[in-house]
Amino acid sequence: MGCGDVPGGAAAAAPPPPAAPARGSPGGRVSLPGGRCRAGSVSSQIFNQHNAEAPNLEQAFHRMAQMEPNLDHDVSWFLLPSYWAKMVVALTSFLCFANSYDGDFVFDDSEAIINNKDLRAETPLGDLWYHDFWGSKLSSNTSHKSYRPLTVLTFRINYLFAGGFYPVGFHVINIILHCTISVLMVDVFSILLGGLQFSNKGRRLNLAPKSSLLAALLFAVHPVHTECVAGIVGRADLLCALFFLLSFLGYCKAFRENKEGHTFSVFWVLVSVVLGAIAMLCKEQGITILGLNAVFDALVINKINLLELIRKLLYKDKSLENAGLLRKGLLFRITLLMCGGAGILYIRWRIMGTGPPAFTEVDNPASFADSLFVRAINYNYYYSLNAWLLLCPWWLCFDWSMGCIPLIKSVSDWRIIALAALWFCLIGLICQALCSEDSHKRRILTLGLGFLIIPFLPASNLFFRVGFVVAERVIYLPSIGYCILFTYGFSLLSKQAKKKKILAVAVLGILLINVMRCALRSSQWRSEEQLFRSALSVCPLNAKVHYNVGKNLADKGNQSAAIKYYREAVRLNPKYVHAMNNLGNILKERNELHEAEELLSLAVQIQPDFAAAWMNLGIVQNSLRRFEEAEQSYWTAIKHRKKYPDCYYNLGRLYADLNRHIDALNAWRNATVLKPEHSLAWNNMIILLDNTGNLAQAEAVGREALELIPNDHSLMFSLANVLGKSQKYKESEALFLKAIKANPNAASYHGNLAVLYHRWGNLDLAKKHYEVSLKLDPMAPGTKENYNLLRRKLEQLQKKGGA
Repeated sequence: MGCGDVPGGAAAAAPPPPAAPARGSPGGRVSLPGGRCRAGSVSSQIFNQHNAEAPNLEQAFHRMAQMEPNLDHDVSWFLLPSYWAKMVVALTSFLCFANSYDGDFVFDDSEAIINNKDLRAETPLGDLWYHDFWGSKLSSNTSHKSYRPLTVLTFRINYLFAGGFYPVGFHVINIILHCTISVLMVDVFSILLGGLQFSNKGRRLNLAPKSSLLAALLFAVHPVHTECVAGIVGRADLLCALFFLLSFLGYCKAFRENKEGHTFSVFWVLVSVVLGAIAMLCKEQGITILGLNAVFDALVINKINLLELIRKLLYKDKSLENAGLLRKGLLFRITLLMCGGAGILYIRWRIMGTGPPAFTEVDNPASFADSLFVRAINYNYYYSLNAWLLLCPWWLCFDWSMGCIPLIKSVSDWRIIALAALWFCLIGLICQALCSEDSHKRRILTLGLGFLIIPFLPASNLFFRVGFVVAERVIYLPSIGYCILFTYGFSLLSKQAKKKKILAVAVLGILLINVMRCALRSSQWRSEEQLFRSALSVCPLNAKVHYNVGKNLADKGNQSAAIKYYREAVRLNPKYVHAMNNLGNILKERNELHEAEELLSLAVQIQPDFAAAWMNLGIVQNSLRRFEEAEQSYWTAIKHRKKYPDCYYNLGRLYADLNRHIDALNAWRNATVLKPEHSLAWNNMIILLDNTGNLAQAEAVGREALELIPNDHSLMFSLANVLGKSQKYKESEALFLKAIKANPNAASYHGNLAVLYHRWGNLDLAKKHYEVSLKLDPMAPGTKENYNLLRRKLEQLQKKGGA
């Protein structure tokens, strides 16, 4: 029986008489009778001391840890009390990501937060349970089926407390979550590396204080976690990890003996299942904790030797109970875990529906390969890339799709070496985990591999297709297993090394490098420009990287530079319809209509249901005065996206150009029904009714529009013109002045107010606003002529007055 494990699946048993300490130098290993340590003997020796010895309790813990055959015996590392260890981990994790606190909303944050209506107060809370992570209905064919209502709920709380979309509050919560998770890791690693043992007072003992501190620091400063912490959308992974760990610690708590002497608590097992369900409602990976709890129960609580168990199963040995399969309530607890997991998955399946998520080839090209060989070999290559990111997290990228990782199509590809190396290492570790005679080694290696592999399974493409190639965020939980294996490897090296301090300094250097790398990477996540540009050197073949750089430049008004990156995106991926659409838009605005038409026509050929491209094609065809084709393009867009207010608006403009006024008004009315705040559609209706002499109808539409959009100065201006023509001068004047207050530099606002005063007979005020209008725009059409008419009239009045 390995030290640090719970004897009998529960707390320490009643202690035997303490063994006499072995003679020798201080700090040496203490031998117990029989040549093996007996769980409970040391703890009893410590806790049966007189109260006067209480101040030395912590030192007694450390002496006990040294006496146990665990990692700390050979590790040359810092030994800190539990409280200080957690403080160091919290501070270190905070320093890594603190500079991301005032970053912007970047990348997926726009869709998941800014454009997600589930964050708004007007959306019923109940809708969160029927929508996916992006705010779409789970029943929709376009839904990615990412069901994370609790994560969205925290975004909504952030939004409500901040009073809007202010990213600082979102980032601060993410940093706090990572610091909390890193602190919890101290307790988790103390159990995984040192075993689960309690004092006779029910307090859990930390039998690996040095190793657990090192592993927790490795986790806290791993640069691959930057996406989860500095990217607000990464909160799904953080919340999932938080409840994942709480579920594990809750399961461990089930084995502390209670007053009735039960070996385990059913209540805490059920609490663990509930916490696992909460983790899954934050992100899908959370459900894997139930499997890991079962593995932990079998290996640590029941000390099952997997190789021995496999042999007994193969040879149909009837002594399976002696192998630990049925004793100590293991079967009952695993049944509880399985039933809980099955129930959780069933409820999620009923809510989500049976339809699989809709992904495209550019999201995960290997999963669309016809050849099973190509799929398998590329999946394994992706696993090796994930492993490399854990080992050497230097090349980090916000997106690894669209040509970033070209497919392996034959065994002659040199990248086969990477997956061969991965499986060589994995098979070696698995053999050691199964076949080693050292039960302590078997336990740690198996738990390390379990925490590395099991949380990664939902992202492995083994059970269902996923919507990415490699994603750093999905390695957040598997990195727990990596930290276990790294720490164990460090202990083995320390055992063999003659100069242990040099090895410790090297590990400290790795931690410091990771801290600096985290700080640098966090700064890159502060803005989209820095984030997208940082990816160019990592994934120069990724079309999406070039697309995002181009989009960022276009949003800032740098169209010439944007065109360059959009063209490169299309070159790298000739079927990249979104890049074609955006490039076509820019070319349209630059009046390069024929090339724009070619690009947009190609986009709709590749993706016939691309509504935005159909609408933009219609705009270009309208500009080329091919009206019938433009109308057909607009209606095709509406066919594929029935609720498309912008398309109805552009269709109305087409009908207005064709003098089909009734059709134009109907199209614009449809736009305002679908989007009541569509200011341009309201304005065009008012102007068209005004120009056709329907002043009463124009006034009614204008008043309706201002009730919905009360602060829109362009609507005030349009309605003021109508009221002026209807000789409602006072009301018209009030609206003109309000519009000018909102936009004082609009020459037309001053010019039209001057016309109103001119008609009204307030000539001095008319002269004043004519002059302001001409100062703002000397070439304003009609204003100069009206001003000259006014001056002549004033001169005539002066002459009459003088006569």
